[in-house]
Amino acid sequence: MNFDWNYALEILPRLLDGLLTALIATVVGYVVALVLGLVFALARRSHQRWISMPVGFLVEFIRGTPLLIQLFFLFFVLPQLGLALSPLAAGIIGLGLHYATYTSEVYRAGIEGVPPGQWDAAVALHLPRRRVWTSVILPQAVPRSIPALTNYSIALFKDVPQLVAITVAEPFTVGREIIADTFRPFEPITMAGLLYLAVALVLSYLGRIVERRFNGVTA
Repeated sequence: MNFDWNYALEILPRLLDGLLTALIATVVGYVVALVLGLVFALARRSHQRWISMPVGFLVEFIRGTPLLIQLFFLFFVLPQLGLALSPLAAGIIGLGLHYATYTSEVYRAGIEGVPPGQWDAAVALHLPRRRVWTSVILPQAVPRSIPALTNYSIALFKDVPQLVAITVAEPFTVGREIIADTFRPFEPITMAGLLYLAVALVLSYLGRIVERRFNGVTA
């Protein structure tokens, strides 16, 4: 079977539309993962067990179940409970929640990596607890977490094809639709894979730039 570049270029616009959807899911889902992951990390360090224990259970529950099952729950089960989500919204929430549990562990490691003397100095200066976190601990912990956090951006993007299960029109979904219409799998699947590869390489490059930007902060 020969690869037909003319046909590949013909279907490229449809695949690019799917890629735009994939990028939206990635960017918004990743922002949700970064913000919610920090909330989870801080909540698990709370001295109030009624906060730390439920959040800890939630994090471990989500980490311990497959993303695909979580997507099915959001898209197919929640409507039975009176909450219907669009495919893209369910995909973004699913990706964001799933990766928030992993970023929370990255933040936790970064926080625990702050030298104990920094905590002692903050206590000695009688800084308010909120000021300790915002001015002393997090400015040191977050830069330490940057390399792992950037890696998760790539991992999240590569999980976007799983949204095919809830009919989100990302490149792989579009490719399957083209195959169903034309019975030609070679070009659609190859082009979808190349699009994912191209974006993953860009994300990797941007991640290295961000790491170098924060390298001086963690030194």
